[in-house]
Amino acid sequence: MLRLALKRFTRDRRGVSAIEFAFIAPVLIMVYFSIAELSLAMLAQLKVSHAASAVGDLVTQVSSITPAQLTDVYDASSSIIAPFSTTTMAVSVTSVSTDASGNATVTWSNAQNMTALGKGAAVTLPANLLGPSQSIIMSEVKYTYTSPMSYLFKAPINFDQTFYLRPRQSTSVTCSTC
Repeated sequence: MLRLALKRFTRDRRGVSAIEFAFIAPVLIMVYFSIAELSLAMLAQLKVSHAASAVGDLVTQVSSITPAQLTDVYDASSSIIAPFSTTTMAVSVTSVSTDASGNATVTWSNAQNMTALGKGAAVTLPANLLGPSQSIIMSEVKYTYTSPMSYLFKAPINFDQTFYLRPRQSTSVTCSTC
């Protein structure tokens, strides 16, 4: 009788699916949360890039700008980063011009939550970006992303994006009080 019951027990396959699921489910859940966390980090990086581009784009559409208008531009960049927290976001706008020899220096700089570059400071630009006696707007956004889940990314990730855009309305964008 015991032997017959043991034989029936070894042939019974009714719980195999549940046992297989119990082995696979933790792995699938781990993969799901990893993909979700990676997607959020990639979205944050994309928003930082978009914010830097938008800041530079807005500044290059005028021939002259004030610090109050730059504050409005910074507020717009905060809207782009949403729904992510903007407490760790830093933005700067710098007008860079070259002299007759092609040496790039800061004409003016303004920043929020970071230090602006000093007027006249030397700037290293990508090769062949500017010729002699030209001007460009350099917009930079720095953002520290902290994952809400901290499953895959336990430490914060720093995103830093810089865009270079030429002024559209004039040869340079001025800011008298920057």
